[in-house]
Amino acid sequence: MQNHWGGTLEINGGDSTVADDKSKNLDWDRASYANQHYNNLDETQQSWLLGPKEKKKKKYVDLGCIVCSRTVLKWTLLSFLIAFVVIGLPIIIAKSLPKHKAKPQPPDNYTVALHKALLFFNAQKSGKLPKNNGIPWRRDSGLQDGSDATDVKGGLVGGYYDAGDNTKFHFPMSFAMTMLSWSVIEYEHKYRAIGEYDHVTDLIKWGTDYLLLTFNSSATKIDKIYGQVGGSQNGSQTPDDHYCWERPEDMDYPRKSISISSGPELAGEMAAALASASIVFRNNPTYSKKLVSGAKTVFAFARDGGRRTAYSRGNPYIAPYYNSTNYYDEHMWGAAWLFYATGNSSYFSLATNPGIPRNAKAFYMIPDLSVLSWENKLPAAMLLLTRIRLFLSPGYPYEDMLRSYHNVTGLTMCSYLKRYNVFNWTRGGLIELNHGRAQNLQYVANAAFLASVFADYLNASGVPGWYCGGDFLPISILKDFATSQLNYILGANPMKMSYVVGYGDKYPKHVHHRGASIPNDKTRYSCTGGWRWRDAKTANPNNIVGAMVGGPDRFDNFRDVRTNYSYTEPTVAGNAGLVAALVSLTSSGGVGVDKNTMFSAVPPMYPANPPPPPPWKP
Repeated sequence: MQNHWGGTLEINGGDSTVADDKSKNLDWDRASYANQHYNNLDETQQSWLLGPKEKKKKKYVDLGCIVCSRTVLKWTLLSFLIAFVVIGLPIIIAKSLPKHKAKPQPPDNYTVALHKALLFFNAQKSGKLPKNNGIPWRRDSGLQDGSDATDVKGGLVGGYYDAGDNTKFHFPMSFAMTMLSWSVIEYEHKYRAIGEYDHVTDLIKWGTDYLLLTFNSSATKIDKIYGQVGGSQNGSQTPDDHYCWERPEDMDYPRKSISISSGPELAGEMAAALASASIVFRNNPTYSKKLVSGAKTVFAFARDGGRRTAYSRGNPYIAPYYNSTNYYDEHMWGAAWLFYATGNSSYFSLATNPGIPRNAKAFYMIPDLSVLSWENKLPAAMLLLTRIRLFLSPGYPYEDMLRSYHNVTGLTMCSYLKRYNVFNWTRGGLIELNHGRAQNLQYVANAAFLASVFADYLNASGVPGWYCGGDFLPISILKDFATSQLNYILGANPMKMSYVVGYGDKYPKHVHHRGASIPNDKTRYSCTGGWRWRDAKTANPNNIVGAMVGGPDRFDNFRDVRTNYSYTEPTVAGNAGLVAALVSLTSSGGVGVDKNTMFSAVPPMYPANPPPPPPWKP
């Protein structure tokens, strides 16, 4: 039977066994058959077929210990090459280049001035000087001081001469040591960064070692303190520290040791000096404990109700020079420092006792009481206690008084700002904190320090500013005030003169200072023989580097005349404020205060529960 395509439709009925075998052979050999004929087709023909493509044979490389794929080896080597170019080559080039150390940043102006300001204390040292004192025209002096104080073993040798004369006034000397210690506690990191930490702590120890000699520091109760060595009476024709013009090394006149049996302000300031220094020397436990013990003893003398007469009252050797008018500020100041030094809450309770600020007139907002000086510690004491509120927040029962101190501290800062017209200002930009009277710079330096450290307290506590009445002022205003006043002192003034000796190109050359004005020529000049150098028109033969002089008058004028001490005499109290202000403003070693060191002896403070309300009565 035929179909229409010409093929037969008949089923082959032949040998089925043969057919089955042929079919099986075709099934088994189909793949082989396809592979045999696939490669004989051209490319177009191959594309019509679905048969498998030929698999490429992998190539291997025998590395001896291992056999790996050539492709893997190729990519591995390529990766190492890229890593070498990207990483290794730059390192090789960098290491092959000559090394140049980056030049350290030059110190800022405040650091330069600070190095010099500290040297002034070396020039003022009394006693047997160390070989590394660094002032070539100074030698041992005052080795007989205290020889009339028979109850003081070894006499009263050491300490610091106060100013251009040779008197050792213990009241301003103590204040100077407190200010130096305060600055070290707040800014130790800066002193270390500029290489002055060992120097400044040596200066403090020189002062505190001497102060410990001025009373029986090993006792718990004392009945007198030596308040001064040397001195003079106004108008005296007798050889003494003012009548004579002699180097300290040449003093040949009697120097009286003045003891006092009553002196709450002197004793309070001495307690502050010793207590603050104990924090500075906290890593020297033996000495620190000695300082704390002495501070407790002398503060008990200050608080003795039977010894409240001013230390200077009726004393012609003291009253004309460093007279005291109130002692409650020293009680607050000394108690605050003893609390920091000991952690004893009884001192904190005293410092916040309402009777202390009331008698000190702390809340009267009298402009003169906002001016820190050797005689008035009130603004510094309240700032020191404000520090506790900002950083510890002790709460009840201290909060009310601390808040008042904080408020008054803020108003004190407001009074320093020109916009509020509390104090007069010179045309050249200097605030007149002593009403236009002489020797204003010491008060200006102190105010600059207070403003600067208060700004650092606020910043460290996360507070961006403070209120002056209804005005909220940023912290930068405080720093601007402080820098403007320090810049004036360092030469940004109408005279274009630095009032710190040795700083800048133009500074006083006729400083009212006995040791600096007499040649270091191994000639001994008598009491009156030195007058020729006092009255000479020539510049001082010895530069007393770092001394901040009294400063200009209220018209920004300055007379560089040795015989006019109002313009040209430096003091240790004034220079201590300058040092504190400079270290607070220098950017060397970072910015801000050390929050924690001050509290190293203070236990954790948690607010006590307030007393319950009185029972209800119907």
